[in-house]
Amino acid sequence: MQPMGAIFEAIHDKLTATFQPTRLEVEDDSARHAGHAGATPGGESHFNVTIEAEAFAGQNKVARQRMVYRALAEELAGPVHALSVKALAPGES
Repeated sequence: MQPMGAIFEAIHDKLTATFQPTRLEVEDDSARHAGHAGATPGGESHFNVTIEAEAFAGQNKVARQRMVYRALAEELAGPVHALSVKALAPGES
């Protein structure tokens, strides 16, 4: 199990509160970006998120990503350098 830092927890908690997802996977991918722009020594700068929620039904890919970015605006304005989002409606893969 991957250790969960404060930013990881904030991302998980905010997405859970905002979307009540049926599936939520948050992965700290910072180690893979060590030495790249925006990477921080302690990690928690690059994340991958897969989220499935009813809120995304009927929305296109860009709208779904914008919804997630709005929910995480505080993190994206500061400690998070990169966020990869896969946002799905229930039943999509």
